[in-house]
Amino acid sequence: MVSRRVTTTGATTGEVDAFLRKIAITPSPISKSSSAARRLVFGLDATMSRQPTWDLACTLQAAMFEEAAALGGLEVQLVYYRGPSECRASRWTPDAIKLAALMGRVGCQGGPTQLARMIRHVEDEAARAPVGAFVFVGDAMEEGIDAVCAAAGQLALRGVPAFMFQEGSDSAVTTAYREVARLTGGAWARFDAGAAGELRNLLRAAAAYAAGGAEALTRLARQPGGAAAAGRLVASMRGGQ
Repeated sequence: MVSRRVTTTGATTGEVDAFLRKIAITPSPISKSSSAARRLVFGLDATMSRQPTWDLACTLQAAMFEEAAALGGLEVQLVYYRGPSECRASRWTPDAIKLAALMGRVGCQGGPTQLARMIRHVEDEAARAPVGAFVFVGDAMEEGIDAVCAAAGQLALRGVPAFMFQEGSDSAVTTAYREVARLTGGAWARFDAGAAGELRNLLRAAAAYAAGGAEALTRLARQPGGAAAAGRLVASMRGGQ
């Protein structure tokens, strides 16, 4: 599989402003005063093809917590699939150190993708208490796209945007990930190990959105180096790639 570096192709100022205005007038299923609003599911493909970049993913998740800390904290649940049928979820935690330790104990194993199963899990979590966003990092798609899209449709009904980060350039994976993002009102981006800085910034933007919505994205865009990530996220959520 051939990987390519992420390029920073953010939205224009007008596009960002238009998107933020749309968010501002759209009723949110999550109460701003609820601590449950600050929850994010971080999903990982832990099949064998991901082994070369697994350590990178373990490192980059810290960037999400850094951004969340500035917004008053964010609880994260780690979910991963690997092997013939294993799909596991951690407890919710606001502790980056604990989550990093958990990720460090997970090893990649060969097996098929289980994206639809993971999305259904996120939908179940959102049925119990609101979830601000679902962030997924993967590189393969071996399931029927209809089943994955059906699960994504149910997730959309819960108001949970999916931020799909793709390693590599497989066209079938791109189609599936972009469709999941479109159905849920989320975003899609491509990355590889050579674009760690860009992925870090995009994860920060996703965490900001999960914890604080449009207002948080606006604040991030005003920070040094934050405008490109926020703009790229907004562009993707509007379908611009």
